[in-house]
Amino acid sequence: MIIDGEIGDPFGTVKQALWICGGQWAGKSTVSRLLAHRHGITVYHYDFHDARGHQDRRIAHRVRDGLPTTDPDPETVWVDTTPERMAADTIAGFPVRFEWALDDLRALVSGRPILAEGWGLRPDLVAPLLDSPRRMIVMVPTDGFREHQLRALPRAAAVAHRVSDPERAQRNRIERDRLVAEDAVRTAKELGIRVLWVDGSEDAEAVADVVAEHFGPYLA
Repeated sequence: MIIDGEIGDPFGTVKQALWICGGQWAGKSTVSRLLAHRHGITVYHYDFHDARGHQDRRIAHRVRDGLPTTDPDPETVWVDTTPERMAADTIAGFPVRFEWALDDLRALVSGRPILAEGWGLRPDLVAPLLDSPRRMIVMVPTDGFREHQLRALPRAAAVAHRVSDPERAQRNRIERDRLVAEDAVRTAKELGIRVLWVDGSEDAEAVADVVAEHFGPYLA
């Protein structure tokens, strides 16, 4: 991957980016929105682009690999598998999806840093792009806060597909998310990237204060 060359990062956006990775339901999007309003930065929401804006690239990738162009059967994905297999498949798919996100970021021009947030922006993928570990933070919910979010957020309450055993699918999903977050924590620690555990004892504004302090040199 060429980063400093003309093709790799033509507007220097990736080089100046700030990154929030971590587990599902840690409040990454909420904190990013607060920082955008406070500091006038632009936020790139990975999850939104990954779910909606990259479908054409996803189909092209499947065609190139000789795979079916339709999404896998929800029953196979959510019910007839194990959380460990789900987590492994999710983590294995992140590098390709990360390249699509980088393409989006390279096309942005801003006089301020771009803050990219999302669970697919993994520490091992982002670290080679960083000139300092302070450009990244990993937000992870504690088990207790994850359970709170699952109860409080309608979009987190169930798997958004019709399956034969919704309760099992939800259990698989929750455990998959925990394993994927655990992997992000382990990798971040190996790379010297800060991990911020979110336990719900402080509101979003207070958590945003912590993240803003971490990114302080680039927000000033």
